[in-house]
Amino acid sequence: MAAPTNTFEKVKAAVLSAHKGTTPAEKINFYNSWAENYEQDLVVLEYRAPSLAADSISSHFSGDRESAVVLDLACGTGLMAKQMKRHGFGRFWGIDGSKAMLERARQSGLYQDLKQSMLGEGPLPVQWGLFDVVMIVGALSVGHVQVGVVREMCKSTKPGGFICMTTRNNEDNVEYKVALECELKQMEHEGLLTCVEVTEVGDWERAVSEQEDGYIAGTVYLYKKQCM
Repeated sequence: MAAPTNTFEKVKAAVLSAHKGTTPAEKINFYNSWAENYEQDLVVLEYRAPSLAADSISSHFSGDRESAVVLDLACGTGLMAKQMKRHGFGRFWGIDGSKAMLERARQSGLYQDLKQSMLGEGPLPVQWGLFDVVMIVGALSVGHVQVGVVREMCKSTKPGGFICMTTRNNEDNVEYKVALECELKQMEHEGLLTCVEVTEVGDWERAVSEQEDGYIAGTVYLYKKQCM
């Protein structure tokens, strides 16, 4: 990853501007414009979610990593694929709403398949029950992807496969996090998922909100799809 050239204040302004857009088109326009500097800016933010999520999956995955098929939702420029590659995984399918982000992911050479699709606006454009690992890192938060996408993730996962998710723990995301955890508990109750590991992390990324200083916290969720 290239050395960061932006200052924290510039990155902070860019991230906050993402929350100003309320329509899907406005969100996509923002991420299209951010794609070029995205990875450098996340270095400035000291964003740890991709490495933490990959570590969680790796610590519990006991299958053949070379043949495992991984679905990377909201894949962006491919940060999660790079982290998972470090752990021996090599077959990646990616979905993202931003054409510019997908082009960056394509340039990484890590993905066998990439699709442009708005998450949460219908079924995922993939075959059900195909993937050994399904992950979404960074997009499960207020104003972005709706909580209901976790059911689509479950449908896409092989029985016995892993589902990994992350969300922020800061003040403006409290209600979303509660809703996400309620949905996951309901899916456990329905016999769809089993919780493998939930990891709370204090120094998730540098805070950008005017109401917060230092670092915000985040959570990594790792679940396993039950064999029906």
